[in-house]
Amino acid sequence: MEISSAFNSGLQGLQNARATADKAAVDIAASSNFNTEQLNTAQKAQSVNNSETNNSEVNTEVVNSAAKSADIPNLNQSIVDLKVAEYQTKASTEVIKSADDALGTLLDVTA
Repeated sequence: MEISSAFNSGLQGLQNARATADKAAVDIAASSNFNTEQLNTAQKAQSVNNSETNNSEVNTEVVNSAAKSADIPNLNQSIVDLKVAEYQTKASTEVIKSADDALGTLLDVTA
């Protein structure tokens, strides 16, 4: 059993968790920014549509087409990814603790 590989596995897990959490955070921020822009676009379209015609169906078509055409990350998946990163961090921390305990035990036995 090689203890350094257990440390390395734990550290690699922490690095992967951080990368996953960073990407999820960026996706969540992008999604919320898109929702704000989409709302502003819908309000502008509504004011234009209300001044030209009083047809609410045209307004929803503009909003729906804007939502479908844009490439936005899925907010639900991003939140799940963030939670997965949390559990991956906890698991990697336990791996590092176990490797540290094993190394301490080995040092006590040989000393």
